Amino acid sequence: MTVIDVSEQDFEREVVERSRTIPVVVDFWAAWCGPCRMLGPVLEGAAQKREGKVVLAKIDTDANPGISRAFGIQGIPAVKAFKDGVVVDEFVGAQPPATVERFFDGLVPSEADELVAAGGEAELRRALELQPGRADAAVELAGLLHRRGDEDEALVILGNVAGSFQADGLAARIRLERDEELDVSDALRALDDGERERAVDLLIEAIPQAGERTDDLRRLVVAILDDLGVEHPAAREARRRLATALY
Repeated sequence: MTVIDVSEQDFEREVVERSRTIPVVVDFWAAWCGPCRMLGPVLEGAAQKREGKVVLAKIDTDANPGISRAFGIQGIPAVKAFKDGVVVDEFVGAQPPATVERFFDGLVPSEADELVAAGGEAELRRALELQPGRADAAVELAGLLHRRGDEDEALVILGNVAGSFQADGLAARIRLERDEELDVSDALRALDDGERERAVDLLIEAIPQAGERTDDLRRLVVAILDDLGVEHPAAREARRRLATALY
C-alpha cells in the first residue's frame, strides 16, 4: 500500500501512528486546485518508486478542514513528511520532479545506507563505491581489514575519509601498532578489552615519550573520547589531561 486516502477520522491512525514504523508523506490538496493536480502524480510516482519504504497519504482539505487548521495549512498543495509521529520535513506549492525526488530521498534509507546496515565486507565495499569517503562504511570496513591483518588496505581506505575522528583514530592505531620504538600495547589491549578509560590514561601517559608519534596518540585518544561521548563523566577530565600533556 503506497498511496492511501485519509480523513480527519483516521488521520491519527493512518498517518501519525503509521509513521512510527514507516515514513508517511501527506499531500494536502483540493479538487479545485490546479497546482495540486500537477503535483499529485509526481508525488505518487515518487512513492511508487519507494514501494514498501514510504507511504503517501492524500487528504482533501475541503472535506477535512479541521486537519488543515490543526497543521496551519494556509496554501495548497502543502506536503508534510511524518516520522516517529512528528513532522520532519515539508514544502508548499507545486515542485519540479527533481525536488520531489530529493524530498523523498531524505526520508528513506539510500542503497548505501542499507548496505552499511548489512555490514558485510562486500556490502561495505559496494557502499564505498556508491559514496566514496563515507565515514561509517570506511571505518567499519577498515576495522574488518585491520582485524584480519590487511593493514595497508585499511590505511588506504581510511585515507579517503575527511573529518571523522573514528577514521583518524583507527589509522593512528594502525601506525602506532607498527611503531617498533613506542610500545603502547598495554593501552591497545585495554581498549580491545573494553577498558576505554584505562586505555585513555595509558595513551596520555605515553605522550612525553612519543616523539613523532605524538599526534597519532592524540588522534587515538580523541577517537576514544568521541566514542565515549561528551556527557561521559571521565571525558572532560581526560580532555584536560590530554591538553596538558600536549601543550
